[in-house]
Amino acid sequence: MNETSYKDLLKQREALEQQINEARQRELSTAVSRVRELVAEYGLTQQDVFPAGRSTRAVSAPATKVAPKYRNPATGQTWTGRGKPPRWIQNEEREKFAI
Repeated sequence: MNETSYKDLLKQREALEQQINEARQRELSTAVSRVRELVAEYGLTQQDVFPAGRSTRAVSAPATKVAPKYRNPATGQTWTGRGKPPRWIQNEEREKFAI
């Protein structure tokens, strides 16, 4: 049985990773050249290729402020009615705290 040592396998992996990186760089260079040719040929702009609002990443919208619906008359604290209710309104009739 032909057993390859651990060190030999690591060397092989390192050489293979180098070959992979070199091949990727060659292919990226070719791809970028092709893209540049197409952009020039069709007169494309960045907006044409990457339109606003069509991002591939999930971008959260800026948080909007919600007007409070309830106020604690004793402390002046407010609550919008969203999320977990504060202690001062729990087990109470919310109507009496409505703003």
